[in-house]
This record gives sequence, C-alpha cells and structure tokens, in this order.
Amino acid sequence: MSAKVKLSFWQIINMNVGFFGIQYSFGLQQSAVNPIYDFLGASPDELPLLNLAGPLTGLLVQPIIGALSDKTWIPKLGGRRKPYFFIGAIICSIALFLFPFSSSLWMAAGLLWILDAGNNTAMEPYRAFVADKLDESQQPIGFQAQSFFTGFGQTLANVSLFIFPMIFIGTTGKLPTWVFASFILGAVCSIGSVWWSAHTTKEIPPTVEELQKIQSEKVSVFTPFVDILLAIKEMPKVMWQLALVYLFQWYALFCYWQNSSKSIALSVWETTPQINVKLYEEAVAWTGLVNGWYNIVTFLCAFGLVYFAKKYSPKLVHFGCLVLAAIGFLIFPHIENKYLLFPAITGFGIGWASMMGIPYLMVVNNIPKERYGVYMGIINMMIVIPMFIQTISFGYIMKHFLQNDPRQAITFAGILLVCAAIFTLFISTKKSVNE
Repeated sequence: MSAKVKLSFWQIINMNVGFFGIQYSFGLQQSAVNPIYDFLGASPDELPLLNLAGPLTGLLVQPIIGALSDKTWIPKLGGRRKPYFFIGAIICSIALFLFPFSSSLWMAAGLLWILDAGNNTAMEPYRAFVADKLDESQQPIGFQAQSFFTGFGQTLANVSLFIFPMIFIGTTGKLPTWVFASFILGAVCSIGSVWWSAHTTKEIPPTVEELQKIQSEKVSVFTPFVDILLAIKEMPKVMWQLALVYLFQWYALFCYWQNSSKSIALSVWETTPQINVKLYEEAVAWTGLVNGWYNIVTFLCAFGLVYFAKKYSPKLVHFGCLVLAAIGFLIFPHIENKYLLFPAITGFGIGWASMMGIPYLMVVNNIPKERYGVYMGIINMMIVIPMFIQTISFGYIMKHFLQNDPRQAITFAGILLVCAAIFTLFISTKKSVNE
C-alpha cells in the first residue's frame, strides 16, 4: 500500500460520516425492532430467537467481506473497501424502507435478516478503511470518530421513537404510523451518508507489487474461508484475550437491547403490551429517549476517551468504562421515576463510546496491515458469537431462572459487564498508542 498522508480532523470526520447512517440503522434494530415484535404478538422468551439474524449474519458476512476486500481493487467502484460498504448501504436502505410494511411476526423477522446482512456488509470494511487510511498516531481519532457517529446515528434513531409518535398518530396496518417515519428516514440516512464518505474520501491505491499480487491470486468461493481459518490460526494472543472480554460484554448488551423497553414499562408504568397497549407505546417512546440520551453521551465523550487512552492505556480506559456501564445496568431496573433513568444510563453511554472504538486500539498494531480486512471481520465474529449464544440460550434462562421478568434480565446484563471489566485487566498489548 502507498504511503499514508496525515489527514486533517475534518478529513477524518468526512471519511467516517457513512458510519452515521449505518449506526442509525443499528439504533433502530436495538430500540424499535423488539417493540415491533411486541406489537406483532411476540412473547418475552421468543425475542432472543427472533433476534438471531444479527449474530448469524455478522458471523457469516463480516469475515467473508473482510477477506474479500483484502484482495479487491476496483478503481471504477472506489477501490478496495468502498465497493462493499456502498453495496451494503443499498441493501440496508431497501430493507429499512420495507420494514414498516411487515404484516406478520415472521415477515418482520425475515426483513431483519436482510437488514442485518446489509449492515454487516457495510460496516466491516469501514473498520479496515480507517486502518488503511490512517497511520498509528491518527488511528485513535479515526476509531473514536466512528464511536462519535455511532452515538450520533443511534441518538437520532432513538429520539425518533420519542418525537415521531407525537407527530404521526394512529396505526397503518398492524404497526403504529411513527414506525414508517423512523424507518424511511433511516433508509435515506443509510445511503446518503455512505455516499458522502465515498464521494469525499479516496482510498490509498496499492503499490505495483501489491496490485500484481492481488491480480495474480486466484480467488475461488473457498478463498475467504481459507483466509479466515489461516488468520484465526495465526491470531495474536491479545485478540484471544479480547474475545473473552467480548463473550461477557456482548451477551450483556443483547440482554439489555431486547428488554429495555419492557423493563421501563414494568418499573415506571407497571404495564406490559398485553395489559395496556397505549401505556406500552408511551414506555417504548420513553425508552427511545433514554437510549437516545446514552448515545448523546457516547458522541459527547468519544473524542475525550482518545486523550485518556493515550495518557493511561486503552486497556485501563475500557476497564473503567465497563465498570460505569455495569453500575448503570444494575441500577436501571429498580428506578420508578422515569427521569432518573437518564443518570442511570449515562454510565452505559460512556461504556458504549469505549466499546465502539477503544478495543480496536488494543489490537490494530498487532495485526499485519495487508490483512486488516480479515482480522476486523474476525473481531466481529468475536462480537456476534456471544450474541448467537445469547439468542439460543437466554430464552431458557429468561423463562426458568428470571421468571420472564425483563427487569431481572437487565440486572443479569450488569453482572456480565462486571465480569467483562475484570477480564479486561488481563489483556496484554505489545504496543501503546502513540502520543
């Protein structure tokens, strides 16, 4: 790859704008999809399996896309990474547009599979895009810019759940009309923001030797799988240590996202979708505001974490942020005043800012630059495998150990984050972040 040129702050922002649209979509998945399942008649213990799309598409799509993008150079379509995240954004926008027209539970679940496949196709090359473009001294800003846009995009998605029900009243088909507004706005944001990044940022072309190697390699249907297996075999120790942290961290987050609206409905409104649909809609709207707040916290503190990561270490920063997130989750289900939910979830907002950027600083200097794509895909496997385990195991835990009580699910998530924080302290990295 040709030499990396230092970019200005605004150039780094421009290259990451596309992450805004991708994360708006993920924000809707986290806060709107499960209430939609509720409106269509799902029971609490069915939700984990209905969310199986996220883990499985992430497990299959991201590492394959990463391996393919490492061996891609198509100048007419933008280069190495951009063809993939642009195609992913198109798929995502189509699925978002169609989602509000879901007339049954399984139609919504099927569209979630398509939506998540598009999101994963778009997101994986973005991680490698930052590693490709920025040198070691600018990578912290690049990854935390993605954390910033994660917070910004998900804030807009969650706040739409609060604002749009006041503007778009009533139902269309089986779903509230506000669902149409939120998801169609998401479709526009997804393709529009990715187009902006693709338009404003050029990829670094490969050297003559790299281009010859790419052109000489025979790529078959088995090539990505061979590359993934080889990369796992040669994976540095720090990634195995991070995988253990991720096991507890991402299992916990799926528990929260699946149960936050129902936990708030019980603790504040003392209702469920079966008892009072109108009150539950109020709880869902308030959950959108609460989740919007933690994402505001995320984009407000994202760049501040860069300073602390440089001064102390990414490991200690992530440990502290996970502890704050765990405290927030442990307090959350016991709150009866809806306004006190905001200070409780603030800790998770800080933790979320770290989760979306800081772990990549722990590993990026330990992996070869020519394999950024496949290793970023493997990191995503480390995220989605715990989610997959959660979708197939948590329904049983929820029904037989947590009495189908969403509030206990949030407490369980808090305990898992404490475990993740402890295991973070055992991570050993070879290089520190440059000043």
